[in-house]
Amino acid sequence: MRAAALLTGSALVLAACAPKPPPEPPPFVLDCAKGYDALAAEIAALPGINLARTPGEPYHYFNAADGEASYVITLKGGAGHPAIIQQRAVPTGMVDTGCSYGDKAGYAQLLAYLKSLAGARHP
Repeated sequence: MRAAALLTGSALVLAACAPKPPPEPPPFVLDCAKGYDALAAEIAALPGINLARTPGEPYHYFNAADGEASYVITLKGGAGHPAIIQQRAVPTGMVDTGCSYGDKAGYAQLLAYLKSLAGARHP
């Protein structure tokens, strides 16, 4: 019985001494002041980010591996180019934030398009 208590106590001490996992990084926040090129490069380099293949679309779509966020980066010829939009999942749906560096009417058109896609997925 005493041996079992010592083993249990030793296991607890070892567990308490084990290194704690690093804290979760804070959510990525768009900083529009960085400019289109720098911000697009930063998004493409985020850990766990995946580029969705969308042949023929004038946008790059990036999805976070955890499903918490996605990013739309316009390409030449895309509505609102140059622009970057972040879509973040929240309990009530999706929240869009973004940086418009070009045509404001085209940017509004892009936001409307993205909202229509979300509506088609979640009627």
